[in-house]
Amino acid sequence: MVLTIARQFGSGGRKIGKKVADKLGIPFYDKKLITLAAKESGIDPDILKTVDEKASNSLLYALSIGAASAYDNYHEPPLPMNDKLFLIQHDIIKKVSVDPCVIVGRCSDYILRERSDCVKVFIYADMKYRKKYARDVYRISEDKVEGVINRMDKSRSNYYEYYSENEWGDMSNYDLCIDSGKLGVDGCVRLIVSYLKIRGLIDPV
Repeated sequence: MVLTIARQFGSGGRKIGKKVADKLGIPFYDKKLITLAAKESGIDPDILKTVDEKASNSLLYALSIGAASAYDNYHEPPLPMNDKLFLIQHDIIKKVSVDPCVIVGRCSDYILRERSDCVKVFIYADMKYRKKYARDVYRISEDKVEGVINRMDKSRSNYYEYYSENEWGDMSNYDLCIDSGKLGVDGCVRLIVSYLKIRGLIDPV
């Protein structure tokens, strides 16, 4: 079983994913994918962080040579850093998902779309909740918080729609779409775990 979490900025999606992983005793992958990508590629992790979950402008190149061959040749100059990182993470996501885990973002739901045991979750909330969450957790000032939220959502949407065939946030692409503003972080965790039990993907406790 693999749980993928897509999330609006400020919805608490990362925290929810981490709590689910801790509750189930399985690995959690978010920023850790950058560390793994840097180790695999030899590319400075600080450079990779600047393009993480950001689309480039050369998808046709990446698709034309295929993910596997692109991964083998990601040091070649013609491939932009964004595409290099996506293809490296594509390979890493395939590898780590051999065992049960939780993966946040990085088009993981799309990359693992052929797997029947991949549960795809989208976490969202209204702007009021997300502004408060972003202020409290990320310490973003009141005068900037809404702009940051809108920019981050736009960036994630562009990234997802650029590297996949799907629309970010379209409920038909996910197994569960959860309003964290109504349930709170712990309520979302309980709902996801209950869903996994109902699906027979984890043992009832």
